Amino acid sequence: MGAFQGNEANAWQGEPSSMKPRPTKPKRASGPTAELQNIPNIGPAMARDLLRLGITRSDDLVHRDPEQLYDELCRIDGTRHDPCVLDTFTAAIDFARGGPPRPWWHFTPERKARDKARQETPR
Repeated sequence: MGAFQGNEANAWQGEPSSMKPRPTKPKRASGPTAELQNIPNIGPAMARDLLRLGITRSDDLVHRDPEQLYDELCRIDGTRHDPCVLDTFTAAIDFARGGPPRPWWHFTPERKARDKARQETPR
């Protein structure tokens, strides 16, 4: 079953209509990214990024840190990726640890609060 179907759709109630996911068909990916695309928020491009980070299945995320994955991906690519990539890693790890499927933007306020606290902390 693809992400965010059935009873999980209730998790999207209250979101702005522009932020609600479009109805999806069950994912029929094949190859090394197939299992990763069964994780909510993970499409083909993000699945390829996870593979480059050594993640081949959901269980590989359980003991990983989203910020470390994000920093490693930025290092590999030689660029700073959009912070929504970090939020997507956070959502995927939360799901792998048994959390409910939630959209990546659910984790954005938490990230922004951490970033703000870091900026306010004297070094």
